[in-house]
Amino acid sequence: MSRYKLFLLRHGEGAWNKENRFCSWVDQKLSENGVTEAQECGRLLKEQGYRFDMVFTSILSRSVQTAWLVLEAMGQEWVPVVKSWRLNERHYGALIGLNRAEMALNHGEEQVKLWRRSYDITPPPMDESHPYFLEIYNDRRYNTCDVPKQDLPRAESLKEVLDRLLPYWDSTVVPEIRSGRTVLISAHGNSCRALLKHLEGISEADIAGVTLPTGIPVLLELDENLRPVKPRQLLGDPVKIQAAIKKVEDQGKAKPT
Repeated sequence: MSRYKLFLLRHGEGAWNKENRFCSWVDQKLSENGVTEAQECGRLLKEQGYRFDMVFTSILSRSVQTAWLVLEAMGQEWVPVVKSWRLNERHYGALIGLNRAEMALNHGEEQVKLWRRSYDITPPPMDESHPYFLEIYNDRRYNTCDVPKQDLPRAESLKEVLDRLLPYWDSTVVPEIRSGRTVLISAHGNSCRALLKHLEGISEADIAGVTLPTGIPVLLELDENLRPVKPRQLLGDPVKIQAAIKKVEDQGKAKPT
């Protein structure tokens, strides 16, 4: 029997999503299309009668901006929004800033799929010579983390994302859900996939096939042990959802020259 409802949302399209580049911890605002996605998501949730009591986001602007736009479209701007680096996107290390399709052409689609979708393969780490190193590690937002800046990751596998996310989930998010509050987590493709793996018990092999498109809310109905009582539901027009999933899956494919 369903006792709790939890909503997961991958932020709306960002500028680098549109350019098919690994964005990761580089801070990007939403694209024009991403703003529309977030607003449409909020309108859909309002039409379906959902109301939130608490929203959790990462400390990356595209995650926060998505939450704001969703709440505004729902007429629920007053709902508390809590931010944590532990909900950040996966850190793609040395791959940050690179174009996925060009990498597929140079390294092969299978290698890019391993870097993007595998569970326990960590990409090459970012070092101080990387063009975005200072932009990330000199950013004042990372002074707010609950670990010293020098201990923040320089690259992560999906497993490592789950390892840094779970303590926050258990200590901060779970008590809100258990108190009866309806929670939205407005985060990123990989932080949401990591949480889905944990909640649904998805195998290490099968998680590679789980795709979350931007701006599509995911409803999880959970029992008293916070285990799903039915399959996750991607809310919205099924045709649009499938087209959005295919768009994400095609990002790692080499474009014909």
